[in-house]
Amino acid sequence: MLTATTEVLAHGPQYGWGGPGPFFFIFPLLWFLLFATVVFLIARRARRGARGGWGGPWAAHTAAGADPVTLLGHRFARGEIDEAEYRSRLAVLRSGEPTPPATPGPQDQPPADDGR
Repeated sequence: MLTATTEVLAHGPQYGWGGPGPFFFIFPLLWFLLFATVVFLIARRARRGARGGWGGPWAAHTAAGADPVTLLGHRFARGEIDEAEYRSRLAVLRSGEPTPPATPGPQDQPPADDGR
């Protein structure tokens, strides 16, 4: 018994099996590559947005439309706005200036007082 104990103490805990070998470095590297691949795929999928079919909250802006000029064109094509309004809004969008204050329409005016 004393001989086995002194042999282990003299040669260390790897006595008899040669130590960890190259797998000591390979397995942590493989785990890191697996983790990095999963993170990369999730981030790539999230950046794709609605085009990829899944985008979560990151793709909300792409579902509304790519840019304001396209949305304006769709509104004009559907007949929601006339040609004069389309051209004036398009000029404002292309100039890059802030929009002028809107004139109040019938829906924006307060209700009439009934004389009470």
